[in-house]
Amino acid sequence: MAEASSRTGQEGTARAEKARAVWSRDFALFFTARAIARLGDTMLPVALAAGLLQHGYGAGAVGLAMAATAAAFAGLVVFGGVLADRFSTRKLMIGADLVRLGTQALAAALFFSGHVVLWQICAIGFVNGVAGAVFQPGVASTVPRLASDIQGANGAIRVAESAAQLAGPAFAGLLVGFASPGGVFAAHATTYAVSALCLLLLRLPPLAPGSRTAAGRGSKAFRADLVEGWREFRSRQWLWGVIAVWCLYMIAVWGPTVPLVATEVVREHGPRAYGLVNSALGAGTVVGGLLALRLRPRRMLRAGAIALVGFAAFPLSVGAGLGVPAMATGAAVAGAGMSFWGVMWATSVQTQVPPDVLNRIHAYDVAGSLAMMPVGQALAGPAASALGADHVLLVAGVTSFGVCAALLMIPAVRGLVRVDVAASASGRTAAAPEPFHAEKR
Repeated sequence: MAEASSRTGQEGTARAEKARAVWSRDFALFFTARAIARLGDTMLPVALAAGLLQHGYGAGAVGLAMAATAAAFAGLVVFGGVLADRFSTRKLMIGADLVRLGTQALAAALFFSGHVVLWQICAIGFVNGVAGAVFQPGVASTVPRLASDIQGANGAIRVAESAAQLAGPAFAGLLVGFASPGGVFAAHATTYAVSALCLLLLRLPPLAPGSRTAAGRGSKAFRADLVEGWREFRSRQWLWGVIAVWCLYMIAVWGPTVPLVATEVVREHGPRAYGLVNSALGAGTVVGGLLALRLRPRRMLRAGAIALVGFAAFPLSVGAGLGVPAMATGAAVAGAGMSFWGVMWATSVQTQVPPDVLNRIHAYDVAGSLAMMPVGQALAGPAASALGADHVLLVAGVTSFGVCAALLMIPAVRGLVRVDVAASASGRTAAAPEPFHAEKR
């Protein structure tokens, strides 16, 4: 009995220590900012699909509107990474939130007025993409500066974002059903205001000892920073190997899935059904985030790639024309797999890369990951017209299996050992740990 009580006490102490390694006032503010912003982002596809369809546009228009944001983001995020390594990441993120507050307020005014022109919506999306490119690189370096348990912090943020995914589409569906798409855009603008306020109150700790800030001024120094980031990126086979596979994923799986699922479900079952299906996706991502908080696999990317197989259930269930409950189940399975992979991937990048180039590496990671997404989104409409949206979604589901297999076939990806395990093993053999170049051992 005493032994059991001691064991219970030790487990409770371990849980308390793990919580302290994640939670603080400043991390709570960052956590809130990410959750609220994600709430707004998950409302946007419902607003775009319902609003553009309501004004006589089709699946191709929805795809183009989404592609405008993705193209600007993917094309400029690398430059955002250099800015984040040279200037205050907090100020850059606040500025980006304020820009998007203005653009989404403008979109709300257009939809409220009934004067909706596709090029204007695409232009607003493009500006949002530019702001996102400035915002996103700083996220990678902010998490390690706020929490010592990086996987736990990433898992907590993933759960919060997933809860937003659960609530956002349902709320957007209600706003569209009982008000108008303009109300969704107004609510989206408000989420950026809240995010900016949380970041304004945030006190970001200084960089870790040994980190350096990018030096020099002018275009020559800027180019040198870009080149250094690229050199660090391509020196890690596990990193560029995943990105290469992800390009195929964006073209054939994620790119067409997002707009085609939105338009197919809204057209066949209405915006409330799409809100339900997307909320199921959010529920699945909550489960995946909770699993990522609990499970600590030795080979994180291998475990994440296996979990990613579940994403195929989403496009397959919609493409097969199943009922709303079946589509919701497929979405939940997909969300769990994608969420678990996301935490494993983010933690690997944040722990395997030196802090002084982390923003640039993350920017190259994001740019490479999303480079082909606007291509997939822009081709979604023409492909659906030629083959049928259901066939395109079925192909996306089958391709998803191939992508996961490709990830597992890359030795550097399936063999990458988490930093704490690698450091422990090095310590047992009295060798100096190499936490930032584990893939070269």
